[in-house]
Amino acid sequence: MTISAPGEASRAAGCPACFCRDCLADLNFGARRCSACGSPRLVRHRALPALTLAHIDCDAFYATVEKRDNPEVADRPVIIGGGKRGVVSAACYIARTYGVRSAMPMFKALELCPSAAVIPPDMAKYVRVGREVRQAMQALTPLVEPLSIDEAFLDLSGTERVHGMIPAKVLARFAREVERDIGITVSVGLSCNKYLAKIASDLDKPRGFAALDQEEALTMLAGKPVGFIFGVGPATQQRLANHGFRTIADLQRADEIELMKQFGGDGRRLWRLARGIDDRKVVADRGAKTISSETTFDTDIRDYATLEKTLWRLSEKVSSRLKSSELAGSTITLKLKTADFRQRTRSQSIAAPTQLAGKIFAICKEMLARETDGTAFRLMGAGVSALRPGSDASDTDMLDRRSASAERAMDALRKKFGQAAVIRGIAYGGPETSE
Repeated sequence: MTISAPGEASRAAGCPACFCRDCLADLNFGARRCSACGSPRLVRHRALPALTLAHIDCDAFYATVEKRDNPEVADRPVIIGGGKRGVVSAACYIARTYGVRSAMPMFKALELCPSAAVIPPDMAKYVRVGREVRQAMQALTPLVEPLSIDEAFLDLSGTERVHGMIPAKVLARFAREVERDIGITVSVGLSCNKYLAKIASDLDKPRGFAALDQEEALTMLAGKPVGFIFGVGPATQQRLANHGFRTIADLQRADEIELMKQFGGDGRRLWRLARGIDDRKVVADRGAKTISSETTFDTDIRDYATLEKTLWRLSEKVSSRLKSSELAGSTITLKLKTADFRQRTRSQSIAAPTQLAGKIFAICKEMLARETDGTAFRLMGAGVSALRPGSDASDTDMLDRRSASAERAMDALRKKFGQAAVIRGIAYGGPETSE
């Protein structure tokens, strides 16, 4: 994080430009350790009192939760995933030093880090922990915009009088309390807009806290490749390179009008982000857009009956997540990936939102029947989108009402006696998978 002399605005406001992350004591700007508690974990930035927009990201979330719950793997490299042909869902920071990364094939990850503890993902647990962190965020400000289960933007403008301290201190206290009360760690990026806050949260991981203002962002961004800007993928990078734009500094030197002539609306967006300008507001309660589950088979599958068994289990998982999140959706999607890695995605909208496994399965089953033409599949997924509150779920006909009643009775039994208390016959004898 930046070390520079505090500005006039900071001094005039009488607010700290340097404080201790552990005890929140105000310190001289040049301090190296806290004079009150001795901690070296200090936050310092010349614009600190004026920065109010934050990006909070849980550190290696899935792996950190598993280490919290199993002390035996706390000091070992941990990979969340499984199966011979599955992919890495997450990796702890120790595993990352070996080169393990999310979405890497499991066989490759284990070649790089054979000593890793491999743990199958437990999404229900991660959702519960993510909800605890989200609730702690919402105690700081109503302006919380979730991006995923483990990260969100927060706008703390106007909260200083409520909390009795500047937003930077509120966030440091939040990070400390999450670590103490929930048992995981977070990294905080603090800035004047979303774009720079997201960049800042990656500067000091894990257990990080970094502040970044627009003035210093110009210098920091200049040497980065254009692909550093979010939304600039390989195709856009090539288009930019064809026009001589390879670094963000090249974009900073460009004329805004000329970029718009060459790239349309994207040109203006690139010109602004190259300078650290981002006017997007924090939008509260954005929530999840899709709830889904997918699995990679250990061997490619052509047989419809075998695929159908897996589809039922996926439908049950999606249904369980919808119910636990108190959501329902009216667009149901089937995802298939062929043996040669080509993806097929099929969706169907329904008249009323649902959260029932039976309904999800019935619609996905129809779509699966149309796709089962002898093609070998290596992956299958099911998902529900166009999400609404679970109270909006509707059982529109007698068959749905009877199915809903039976399904909710099974849910009640499972809640009381465990997931294995009731198992549908179709779930028996399915293929080996890597979820």
